[in-house]
Amino acid sequence: MNAQSAYDQLTRCSREQTLLGSCSALLGWDEQTYMPAGGAQHRGELMAYLAGLHHEKATDPRIGEWLSEAEQSDLVADPVSPAAVNIREWRRSFDRLTRLPRTLVEEMARTTSLAQQEWIEARKGSDFERFRHWLAKIVGLKQREAECLSHGGPLYDALLDEYEPGAKSREIANLFAALKAELVPLVAAIAGATRRPDGSLLQREYPVDRQRVFGEAAASAVGFDFQKGRLDTTAHPFCTGIGPGDCRITTRFDARCFSDAFFGILHETGHGLYDQGLAPEHYGTPMGEAVSLGVHESQSRLWENAVGRSLPFWEHFFPLARQVFHETLHDVTLDAFHFAINHVAPSLIRVQADEVTYNLHILIRFELEQSLLSGDLAVEDLPGTWHDHYFRALGVAPRNDAEGCLQDIHWSAGLFGYFPTYTLGNLFAAQLMDQARHELGDLDAAFAQCEFQPLLGWLRAKVHRHGRRYHAPQLIAQATGRPPDHQPLVNMLRQKYGALYGL
Repeated sequence: MNAQSAYDQLTRCSREQTLLGSCSALLGWDEQTYMPAGGAQHRGELMAYLAGLHHEKATDPRIGEWLSEAEQSDLVADPVSPAAVNIREWRRSFDRLTRLPRTLVEEMARTTSLAQQEWIEARKGSDFERFRHWLAKIVGLKQREAECLSHGGPLYDALLDEYEPGAKSREIANLFAALKAELVPLVAAIAGATRRPDGSLLQREYPVDRQRVFGEAAASAVGFDFQKGRLDTTAHPFCTGIGPGDCRITTRFDARCFSDAFFGILHETGHGLYDQGLAPEHYGTPMGEAVSLGVHESQSRLWENAVGRSLPFWEHFFPLARQVFHETLHDVTLDAFHFAINHVAPSLIRVQADEVTYNLHILIRFELEQSLLSGDLAVEDLPGTWHDHYFRALGVAPRNDAEGCLQDIHWSAGLFGYFPTYTLGNLFAAQLMDQARHELGDLDAAFAQCEFQPLLGWLRAKVHRHGRRYHAPQLIAQATGRPPDHQPLVNMLRQKYGALYGL
């Protein structure tokens, strides 16, 4: 077989695997949105079957033979050509998956499908004990997975590599420490400021049906295509790309809290814009996939915070908000509303955290999941340890498990190593936004006129269309002219919140 024929076979197999992934994604979306609780057991079996079938196809020995043929050909002469990128990423995936037994892959899929349903009920009842044995089982499975994948380094790095290829926990820990050193004084300065927002403005009555209409209007305005996507409700907001022309975003509503649903929608819209911006002609190959979760998160945080919490954004949208929620906002000024949505205060719930303290929530999870995986932290001790970490880092402590270690769905889904990508996303977002402002000029004036296409077009050209051509650090360097750095985020936070709080 010649190299081109081998490449064609690899492409065919990759697209088959992607179709199986789409089936799993659709079932996962349905499980979190519409599936009746009684379907959990059967859904777990479906997910396990699909995961096993995907693993079987992805580890077919012929793939290794085809890769060897392609790797020795001119197809890889240009390392950033679509063919070379696909071959490189197929090799990475093949080498990784062949280290995992199919039985482990199936058991992980079955267990996490069931565990997510148990997490939902445990969270509702604030009952960690109900979820404890599920988490213990998942930790054990993830330890076995990490042992299979590890090349001798920390077990955590083997799992982190799934979400942020090439990243190391030691490097992330150093980056987080540098960021924390900058954030703690800023949080303290804001806490001591005399100028304070009226957060109660966001806790008035906001009818859910109107929240949905307003949120969909904002998502559409920034570029989300509802002919190729939809919005639904769930216990924990997420975005999933089923395939070209089908991207699902979700949120959760609270009639007495404007921020939860609206900024949840904008956040997931950012993810959706990335998925909708991937090149459809490369669907089913790495060139048609997102490069990493950190970069994916950069898109959601950019639209949620850098755009959605900016004053120019609300110069356009606040008059509309006053029309939609007239009884609620008739006596509220633009400046008061803008200050309220940028309120900074230590809090218990990650998804409700402000921009300044958010990364401290991530740091806590980063530390705890490493301890769980290493065995230094027993699962039964998690609630108390969570309480202690929050009190030390943020000066607040959960009153119950729902406010504490049951608030996130991630561990029930087996997503260990995922949390650090949120902070990486914040860093990448600030750096990308800084460069976009430099290249595109007065974006604030554009936002005030509801013109978001210049920014979206820039992101499509700099980030979305590249697929997995570059690893995350290279992609950020290509887009901004400098390697990833925490300073643009720190500078942005100081400038924005210094002005708001009169620092």
